[in-house]
Amino acid sequence: MNRLFDTVAWSNGANIYEVNVRQYTKEGTFTAFAQHLPRLRDMGVDILWLMPVTPIATEMRLGSLGSYYACSSYVQINPEYGTLEDFKALVKKAHELGFKLIIDWVANHTGFGHEWVKDHKDWYVLDEAGNFTEKYGWKDVIDLNYSNNHLREAMINAMQFWINECDIDGFRCDMAHLVPLDFWLEARKRCDKVKHLFWLAECEVPEYHQVFDVSYAWQWMHVTEKLMQQHAVLADVLQVQEQYAHYPAGSQKLFFTTNHDENSWNGTEYEKYREAAKAFAVLTCTWPGIPLVYSGQEIPNKKRLKFFEKDELEWTAQPALHSFYQTLLQLRKYNTALHKEARLIKLLTNADEQVLAFLLVNGADKLLVVINLSAASRLKIKAEHVELPGKYKNVFSGITHTLANEAGFELQPWEFIVYTT
Repeated sequence: MNRLFDTVAWSNGANIYEVNVRQYTKEGTFTAFAQHLPRLRDMGVDILWLMPVTPIATEMRLGSLGSYYACSSYVQINPEYGTLEDFKALVKKAHELGFKLIIDWVANHTGFGHEWVKDHKDWYVLDEAGNFTEKYGWKDVIDLNYSNNHLREAMINAMQFWINECDIDGFRCDMAHLVPLDFWLEARKRCDKVKHLFWLAECEVPEYHQVFDVSYAWQWMHVTEKLMQQHAVLADVLQVQEQYAHYPAGSQKLFFTTNHDENSWNGTEYEKYREAAKAFAVLTCTWPGIPLVYSGQEIPNKKRLKFFEKDELEWTAQPALHSFYQTLLQLRKYNTALHKEARLIKLLTNADEQVLAFLLVNGADKLLVVINLSAASRLKIKAEHVELPGKYKNVFSGITHTLANEAGFELQPWEFIVYTT
């Protein structure tokens, strides 16, 4: 199985920042969010992913504001966020600052009050009595019927609307695996004719990489959580990472420690990873793939944001983890060892049950990462490899080190070392 499309060149070595417009500012608008763009650019963010910008259905709405993922139209703007002109202005400003901007696309279902409900009932999956249905227990949405070609056509036209009207740069496709692969194939073919886009799938089905450039690393996140609960060992984490290496050539995985779903329903990265939160953030930014940072992780936000209500982030003048993320995200730009053509060398150490050590090499560029994924203190480790020698700089301290074939380190609990040539 091969990939059928080329990935946009600008995504190589890039990162994604997920924007929850509703909770980002007091106003919860595109215009208010735009004030944060210079700070995010300084932090090293490349791709902005905006959670759904479409209006939310009022019928069967959950909570007072409803779910972002229960839309009432595919070609209108949620009035809470502003107008279509406001959105276009945000895209334009983002482009001027050097960002790419992708939008969330929810193709599996709509809200009950969607504009198609009245005139196109046959575009939905109906039960024997002719009632709308929903397969997964979500009470505020109804499933679309992809055996109907008119629906497919309308969906692709709606996607093209955002490219033509607003000049977006791609789609993050919600629950992509619930929608037939042949639909995505047609959608990508036709949308990419308008503009070569970036395609991110919320799914872990390798076949979907025939269409999508990047897919979620859900399995990785779950196994790292189990590691923290002592229900898994480091070898289990590596097994998942190894599995990803056998995806179709050119595919990439999206690594994250939290996102809108995780934060609201399962807890923040601090509930999940506790004192290891930063160590796992380092791993998401350095293991081959694309890292995701969710709104407010740089604060750091330690509260679960309500999903159906207003629950804004509490910004500080200088987010405490701004420079931490800046170091990791900027590193991906200037060290090509973090680009997808680099070679990964897993380093063997004398503490492989506790420590993950690896070297990334791309020509003269190297990146050495050593992470203590345990509570063991003063852990003395040794790593050896013929490709290790070189002059490196510790990206966090700025101190330089010259390494030979064999290198030794002493690590505190959950401590990480990132060296760049």
